[in-house]
Amino acid sequence: MKKYIKLAKSLGADNVVKVTPKDIVFDGRTILKCMFGCGSWGKGCTCPSRPGFLSSKEYEELLRKYKVVLIIHSTSKVTSQKVSFEIEKEAFLSGDVLAFSMSDCALCESCAGYTDEPCRNVKMARPSFHSVGIDVFATVKKLGLPLEVLSNPDEEQQNWYSAIWLN
Repeated sequence: MKKYIKLAKSLGADNVVKVTPKDIVFDGRTILKCMFGCGSWGKGCTCPSRPGFLSSKEYEELLRKYKVVLIIHSTSKVTSQKVSFEIEKEAFLSGDVLAFSMSDCALCESCAGYTDEPCRNVKMARPSFHSVGIDVFATVKKLGLPLEVLSNPDEEQQNWYSAIWLN
């Protein structure tokens, strides 16, 4: 784990916290906030409204099988996703073939899903915490990490979280 934490820091993570799946707060109500609060519902390629997306219960059952979760904190959405994907790749190459990263997608300037096209980065696109039924606010609060509701999406200090699920 030390090498992954070191890698995350070298790639720009502000904080890296090692936890177990027991420390992650699952709450399927997060999907309600997606459905009735997100202007991207039904559009983004990693949106829980897409065909074939697992239910929050199915995600919870699968994710609880992992042994370790690295929570990555960054003030940059792009950095958060880059760090989580690089650690997933490194873990895979080191033999953890089921390593899986999650992050709000920031791969494309504009998501292909908005124009009903298939994802342009299907091998790298990953779901976000909340889209699979994880309460990000409760989870990071429990871990003592910064996160607060923004009154304006253009506020300077945003906090982004990603995770890498490891065996």
